[in-house]
Amino acid sequence: MDVHQLIRNRRSIYPSQYSGEIIDDSIIHDIMENANWAPNHYHTEPWRYIIFKEKGLTKLMATLAELYKSNSGDAFNEAKYQRYAARAKQVSHAIVIVVELSDKPNLPEVEEISAVACSVQNILLTASSYPNIGGYWSSGMLVYLPEFAEFLDLEDNQTCLGTVYLGSLKKDAIQPKSTRRPIGEKIKWVTK
Repeated sequence: MDVHQLIRNRRSIYPSQYSGEIIDDSIIHDIMENANWAPNHYHTEPWRYIIFKEKGLTKLMATLAELYKSNSGDAFNEAKYQRYAARAKQVSHAIVIVVELSDKPNLPEVEEISAVACSVQNILLTASSYPNIGGYWSSGMLVYLPEFAEFLDLEDNQTCLGTVYLGSLKKDAIQPKSTRRPIGEKIKWVTK
């Protein structure tokens, strides 16, 4: 698949489409190596990743389930709570995304976060280059909680930006389709 097809065909594929089969760690290493080649200002390389698998993945999902339960109040939904436990059996690897903010002067936080987002896009594109691997970037209120940062043992200059879930696709997994409005609607040309 050429780069144009790869970019235009990449889609978020959710754990319900995963078989539970484990992705070989050598593939995960290749995916993470590409993540490391994202553009970044001042060469700070602000991306940090915590990879959960096996019992670590079960512990991660149990922690997220309990954080959901204790922070959802009246909006608590038992089915959503149970999906966290089920996810540990569907997902091969969970890659927690962390930005490590630099102390370099004149380096806005948004540039560090943007560099990490580019790194995550490299993860998702690389995963999509494998025909039997699906993935998606999940965020939401739980990953921003101080209790989750404590669970991850983050430093003061580190912030969680979500989790990339990767899994082997079921044989009958349906690849989602998507469309985009024409790019011309989103561009303003300045010629003078």
